[in-house]
Amino acid sequence: MVASVQMSTLGLARAPLLADLSQDRLNDLAGRCTWRRFEPGQAIVSRNATGGEVHLIVDGRVRIHVYAADGREVLFTHVQEGGIVGDFAAVDGGPRTTDAHASSRVLSASLRAPDFRTLLREEPRVEERYVRYLLGLVRSLTDRVIELSTLGVQNRIRSEVLRLARGTSNGSNSAQIMPAPRHADLAAQVGTTREQVTRELSSLARQGLLEKDGSGMLVTDLRRLEELACGSGGRA
Repeated sequence: MVASVQMSTLGLARAPLLADLSQDRLNDLAGRCTWRRFEPGQAIVSRNATGGEVHLIVDGRVRIHVYAADGREVLFTHVQEGGIVGDFAAVDGGPRTTDAHASSRVLSASLRAPDFRTLLREEPRVEERYVRYLLGLVRSLTDRVIELSTLGVQNRIRSEVLRLARGTSNGSNSAQIMPAPRHADLAAQVGTTREQVTRELSSLARQGLLEKDGSGMLVTDLRRLEELACGSGGRA
């Protein structure tokens, strides 16, 4: 039992949101969580459903998305190890805003909504980290709305690849995206078709800006890609 608690606590400690908690507080939190495993493709939360559990992703990758009325998928992001899913409904008591499905095998620590709100209220550093996380979401969504409203398909694809690359960059002018994004995922994120994504990525590869690197994608010149993303592109 002790080993199980220790493993649970170590899993929670990897979450940036909980980085400032004491060991005793982490132990208490681990005891309040329900630990669940999800297989690839399995639903973790469903849009418009009620229920306010927050899932702290201890291991795996989660797809955050919705389906439009015409059946098209709109992909918002992937939540990685250390991220959280389902927090909006836990905070405001409203219905779920998106669907969340496991992209790989996922281990989550599920925390009841009242316990999550208590955590925010009693731990100011956790609350501060949560507010910063929400502001980051607002900034990211603002950028996406601007891009969808003002950029053509080519530049939306370039901007998304640039965003992914910057998320893994170590400050140099190149970056490796791991794993390489699926063409269908890029299409769902920027509002286009998989075929258009394939054509644009092939064009960037011919220009020497993208290279296949094992299971990843290497962006060889971030500055040049940014110049292209800010350039002209047909509206669609």
